[in-house]
Amino acid sequence: MQSQDVAPRPAPGSGSAADPVVDVEQAEAALVEHYPRLARIAYLVLPPGLGRGRRVLTAHALTQRALPRGRTAAPVIPAQSAGREGDPGYAFVRLQVVRTALEAGLPLKRRAWPKRSQLPPLLPQVWGLRLFPRSGGADELALDQRLSAMSGPARAAWVLRGLEKLPDGDVRELLTAAGVADVDAALDEAAGTEDAYALLDSPEFDPCSLQARPTDLMRRRQHMKAALAAAAAVAVCGALLGMPGDGWGPDGAAAPPYAQNPAAQAALNPALLLKVPAAAWESSARTDFSVWPARGNLTGDSALLRRALAVWARPGESVQVSATPGTPSGGPSGPPQLLYAGIVDNARVVLLYDGLRIVRYAEPRDGTEGAALDFARVDGADRAGAGAVVLGRADGNIRYLTAPWVTKAAERDLLKPSAGAMDLTLTGGATAPMAGPAQSGACTSWNVLQLTDASGTRLLTDLGELVPARLTTGRPGSVKDASGAGALRAWAPYACSLGAMRSSGVRSVNAWAYASQPLPDTGGAADWVCTRAETWQGGGERVLAQFHTPGSTYGAVAAKAENVPACGAKDPQVLAGVLWKSGTGSWYLLAAGSRGTSSISATGGVTGSARGNLLAVKAEQGGRAELKGTLEDGRTVSGLR
Repeated sequence: MQSQDVAPRPAPGSGSAADPVVDVEQAEAALVEHYPRLARIAYLVLPPGLGRGRRVLTAHALTQRALPRGRTAAPVIPAQSAGREGDPGYAFVRLQVVRTALEAGLPLKRRAWPKRSQLPPLLPQVWGLRLFPRSGGADELALDQRLSAMSGPARAAWVLRGLEKLPDGDVRELLTAAGVADVDAALDEAAGTEDAYALLDSPEFDPCSLQARPTDLMRRRQHMKAALAAAAAVAVCGALLGMPGDGWGPDGAAAPPYAQNPAAQAALNPALLLKVPAAAWESSARTDFSVWPARGNLTGDSALLRRALAVWARPGESVQVSATPGTPSGGPSGPPQLLYAGIVDNARVVLLYDGLRIVRYAEPRDGTEGAALDFARVDGADRAGAGAVVLGRADGNIRYLTAPWVTKAAERDLLKPSAGAMDLTLTGGATAPMAGPAQSGACTSWNVLQLTDASGTRLLTDLGELVPARLTTGRPGSVKDASGAGALRAWAPYACSLGAMRSSGVRSVNAWAYASQPLPDTGGAADWVCTRAETWQGGGERVLAQFHTPGSTYGAVAAKAENVPACGAKDPQVLAGVLWKSGTGSWYLLAAGSRGTSSISATGGVTGSARGNLLAVKAEQGGRAELKGTLEDGRTVSGLR
């Protein structure tokens, strides 16, 4: 926990005579109305070192204790003349929240008697559950790490600027009233991170939108039995079970142990980790993660490996855990396989594989506070699906660990198919850092990883998970890797649509140009392309039908659907439509079906029909229609929505 420059708290009633007077009822009304916002402010200002669970409870406790005991003077920060900022009650409770959140981060050694805000909250309390905000993406994790590096006053200044939209003058007044001694230093430290203000509204930092998980059930039962036996037995039992220490013990950031059977012990023993020989893949009939050798400069660090295994089995409250959809996050059933252990940027990283999942454990180089645990399902991976795993992300860049059969790695911008690829250095299978794909704002580039081995070249794209997704082209059932010049040109207009498939456990994404349609009132033809994302879990597939006109940089999403067989190997049929304005100003309903469509009809706001797989009907702006297609075998299909 970092030290903070906070001056002694001003005495109650020290406001000027001109300050408005706030009574309990007015403050309570403001607190109730703006409670989620005040709790978010408290959560963001509190030191991240407290752990997500304690930060949640402390944020609620500080917010609920922000009411005055009676009528009191409240200086109003004159940012706005109306609304929330013009309410003296809100100004008062916000000041109290910021002040006590700053006090909560003060080291205990500074005072003989700790302040109430420095101690774990008595209320609220939730028995039997661990509560923590919903996990965000890589951007939220990076922001949380940046906030943890700031002092408390700097975090408060940053939050007041970004979340409350206060100008620096008002931030200065509020921090001074909250007891910050060196406001200028806090403002200077908080500068330069304005690009992340949009992330402040993320569920990652919302202590009112929570996930619940059980606490350590076996340990809780043991405590209850010990309490019934005798108070002395409770103390002895607690000592034997062992509370988490400073993070540098044998198990690091893991929760206390709860299973003492031989199988569980063997799974957590670093000496029993499976380490595949370097050349095993050359003679094996399999080409997947099971033949990856153990790489990295810390494969012999037993203490690190023990912490990684222990946290995998029992992640403590301070560990940030994420898992792709459909991926179980329980501990290993037996000794897993070690894929990597080494230093990646400013973290120690361990990659493990248990036949079903890839597990990534990461901790800071100077401790275990802020450890992270990520799960990704990879069962059924083949040579193409086991090509690379994300080692780490930092400052918008990504490092990968590649398969042992990969001979060359490069970075390519999918939006610029003719620009060529930039080679990436491979060191022990790990790539040099490469720029990740666009995360937010205008999509001006989409960088992908290009891998080459004896079987050919393939493209992989990062979608915010451990295992990158494979990019392919072609009719479903006969797809090919998107590696040739034609495939690159085919993907270019639709690269940015990959952003809609992030964090979905995507295994591969195929782009299929299923129709070409002449455009009315003008020359040229538009392309209809279907992009389908397949997942590792076998469900949750996402399908986009996209429309691309000549001269346009990007394709437009005309329709989308989830959990449908359309545009897939089991049912390659697809039908979609779009309202389009011609160069003469006329509006048309354009629709296209895949090969094998004998007729298309439109009903509703736009009516018309045509034989074949193409339909063009004059329409009005804003018109809506229901599409139905008839296949050559007599079966009917509906348009994607």
